[in-house]
Amino acid sequence: MKRGIHAMLYAFFDTDENLHRTAMRRQVEICIESGVVGVAALGLATEVAKLSFDERKIVMNWVAADVGAKVPLGFTIYGQSVAEQIEMVRHAEQLKADWLILQPPQVGSYAAEEYLNFFGRVMDATALPVAIQNAPQYLGRGLADEDIQRLRQRHRNFQLIKSESNAGDAKRLVTLVGPHFKVFNGRGGIELLECIAAGCDGFLLAPEMVDFNARVMQLHDAGKIEEAAKLYEEILPAVTFIMSTIENFICYGKRLFAARAGLIVHDRAPALRPTPDGLAQIRTFAEQFGTMR
Repeated sequence: MKRGIHAMLYAFFDTDENLHRTAMRRQVEICIESGVVGVAALGLATEVAKLSFDERKIVMNWVAADVGAKVPLGFTIYGQSVAEQIEMVRHAEQLKADWLILQPPQVGSYAAEEYLNFFGRVMDATALPVAIQNAPQYLGRGLADEDIQRLRQRHRNFQLIKSESNAGDAKRLVTLVGPHFKVFNGRGGIELLECIAAGCDGFLLAPEMVDFNARVMQLHDAGKIEEAAKLYEEILPAVTFIMSTIENFICYGKRLFAARAGLIVHDRAPALRPTPDGLAQIRTFAEQFGTMR
């Protein structure tokens, strides 16, 4: 889990709402050219809950082929049972993934120990480094600080938390887990500089502005704090516009990336449909930030 900005890919569909091979390949190419330190797929940006079991494997196959060994490769493991998640883990292993991110099953609501046991059984099935996506505001369930510590004590390959937290919560988490455990954040890059200052090691971000985000973190890590802040100020209005809800993020974040990358968005139902005003705002942002080619 290399320090820096990792791209979490969008799912692109064709007019029949099937996965679009050419668009997915181009997305990977653009992300790598934009300076990300890693590529991942099957997270919330990839609309993983809309994908069938076989489609998730297809995405994994495509992304692994397109990334090759150019940058580290990660996959979010989504599934409603231990057996389903382990099967996805096995497929990721076959494709030479570098790390995995476990999402909690989206069925029911249970005590913490039930989720710890669930995650633990999946972690025990692999030697790969494993993260937990801890985003209760988006997923409806998550781990408390003491649960994270208990899971760490039980499983040595649990090495990272992918959170969706503000800078204050990120700092508390960094302090809790210590220097040998990594904290990545998301939230579309909201409070990116503050989260870096709080001790976050990296970010998993959708690709609409990963070129800017990668440069911001590179500048910060080079000690060019004022330059980093100035560049971040340029993209913050777009980040704020996109990240109001997950549905808004999928609708407009994907369209901003597509506008900058020369791609076309076809939604898979159900989906939030863009408004004329929203599309006009995306065109303005795309003109401001330029093409990604």
